[in-house]
Amino acid sequence: MDREREIYKVTLVGSIGNAALLAFKFVAGVVGHSPAMIADAVHSLSDFVTDVVVILFVSISAKPQDASHEYGHGKFETMASFLIALALMAAAAGIIFSGCTKLVAWWGGEQLPVPGSIALWAALLSIVVKELLYQFTSFKGRRLQSQLMMANAWHHRSDALSSVGAAVGIGGAIVLGNRWTVLDPLASIVVGLMLVRVAWMLMWTSGGELTEGSLPADMEQQIVRTICSFSDVQQPHNLRTRRIGDHIAIEVHVRMDGRLPLNVVHERATAIEHKLKEQFGSKTHVTLHMEPIK
Repeated sequence: MDREREIYKVTLVGSIGNAALLAFKFVAGVVGHSPAMIADAVHSLSDFVTDVVVILFVSISAKPQDASHEYGHGKFETMASFLIALALMAAAAGIIFSGCTKLVAWWGGEQLPVPGSIALWAALLSIVVKELLYQFTSFKGRRLQSQLMMANAWHHRSDALSSVGAAVGIGGAIVLGNRWTVLDPLASIVVGLMLVRVAWMLMWTSGGELTEGSLPADMEQQIVRTICSFSDVQQPHNLRTRRIGDHIAIEVHVRMDGRLPLNVVHERATAIEHKLKEQFGSKTHVTLHMEPIK
């Protein structure tokens, strides 16, 4: 419950920042005649929607295991991360399309308006605010081991990066004058491409978990080393691992002397389970299949 409350607090801070930036960017984009800033505002809108998704799904993923979800509800957190990635990809596609439309119009001879200085100030403010939100959210996400919060943190960072691109394009168009107003839509296209990369990385991570992807090789090697640290246990095999939200599941077969009493084998299995939970978290699911050495 403390973890859920902490995620709520962090997300609330981000949503307040996103709401304020969203309003300011849209006004600055319209008043300053800046496609790049309007595109950046759309990105902030996707950030705000993301915060709503986080709040909805965290309350579900925090529920304890029940008859319908015997491994808990951690996958809902992963699903939310995937939805965030989809929202980011959709926002990127819209930004790129809008930028390309402006670029084609400029190529056809249309004179694009010079963006106003308010758009530049909005971009600079966004860079500072969103980078601070990224640092804050990623720090909390690592401490709480929340993939969902890390995905949301990267959404903040991607918005900061998009504002950097917007600031360069808007600033260049303002300084260089009418002949270089095309820098504004070009900046929006670059921003969109950066967002595509970030969205793809998030989709790859969360998609791997949703499709029961195994843990990284170094983590699996650590699991094997932990099991082998017990001198009377041999030949760990058939290791299967996966991530369930903020915790992991481990299934493995191990061999012990078949002449040992059942209570001794049970005690050793319990000791292995406790040691794995010490290393990977108290909510780790551990399933051990004990086999006799023939």
